[in-house]
Amino acid sequence: MLEQYKTSTRKYWLLVLTLLLLVVNIFLVRLDWQNSHRGLTFAMLDIGQGDGLFIESPTGTQIMFDAGPPRKVLGPLARVMSPFDKSIDAIIITNPDADHIGGVLDILKNYKVNEIFESGVLTNSKTYQNLREEMKKQNIPDILAKKGMRLDIGGGAFIDILFPDRDVSVWATNDGSTVARLHYGNTSIMLTGDSTMKTEKIILSENSPAQLKSTILKVGHHGSRTSTSGDFVKAVSPSYALISDNKDNNYGHPHQETLDTLTQFGAKIFRTDLLGTIIMKSDGKKETFSFSR
Repeated sequence: MLEQYKTSTRKYWLLVLTLLLLVVNIFLVRLDWQNSHRGLTFAMLDIGQGDGLFIESPTGTQIMFDAGPPRKVLGPLARVMSPFDKSIDAIIITNPDADHIGGVLDILKNYKVNEIFESGVLTNSKTYQNLREEMKKQNIPDILAKKGMRLDIGGGAFIDILFPDRDVSVWATNDGSTVARLHYGNTSIMLTGDSTMKTEKIILSENSPAQLKSTILKVGHHGSRTSTSGDFVKAVSPSYALISDNKDNNYGHPHQETLDTLTQFGAKIFRTDLLGTIIMKSDGKKETFSFSR
C-alpha cells in the first residue's frame, strides 16, 4: 500500500514538473517572439521640470537622453524597464544643467552604464563636478558627441548627431546642447535638448528640410520662447510635439508663443505636466502613444 502511494506521488510530481516545464517553454518562446517584434520604444519620462528620455531599440539597446533633476528619474524609469534589468547601454547628456544631469548620478548608483556622451559644454557647478567624479570612479568612457556621428542601436534604428559641429566648451549651456535625430523605419524623432534659436539656425544652415523632417519633435527647452522658431518647426514638420515640463513651474513653460507656433504648423501637442510619462511605440510603419502617471 505504501509502495503504491509512493509510486502515485512520484507520478503526480512528475506530471506537475512536466506541465511546469511546458509552461516555462511557452513563456520563453512567447518572450522571444515579443522581443523580436517589439519595435522601437521612446518614452518622455514625467520627471518634473527637466528632460529625461528613454529609448529602447528593437534589439533591446537602451539609451537615456538626460535624466532630469535629482531624485526624480528612478520611479518613472522603473515603470518602462524590466525590474530585472539593471543596465543601460548609454546616456547622452545634452547639456550640463542640473535639470538634465541631476538624475544621471541617481542612475549611475542603481544601474550599470556602459558609456556617456556629452556636448562638450563645461560648467563649474557642484552637480556636474560630482557627476564627473562618479564617472571617473566607475571608469565610464566619456565620449564627445559631434555632428556626423551615427549610433547604430540595433534592429534598423539609428541616432544621428546633428550638433555640436564645433567646440562649444565656453558656450552657454543651452546654446551648446546636443541635438540628434532618432529614426526607425517611417518613424523619426528630433531630439533638441535645450537648444535655442541660435542653435536651430546653425542646424538649418547645414541640413536640408528632408534631412530634418521628423514625425516627432522633442520641443526645445521645455517649450520656452527662446527655442522652437517657426523656420525650425517648418523644416522638421512634425506630426507630434512633445514637451517635458512641470505643472505650475516658475518659468511659465511652455510659453504661449511656442504653443502657437506648433499649432500653426499642425503639430499635435503632448505635455508631461498634463499627461504624465508619454510612451511612443513604433513598428517602423506607424506610432502608438500611451500615457502613465
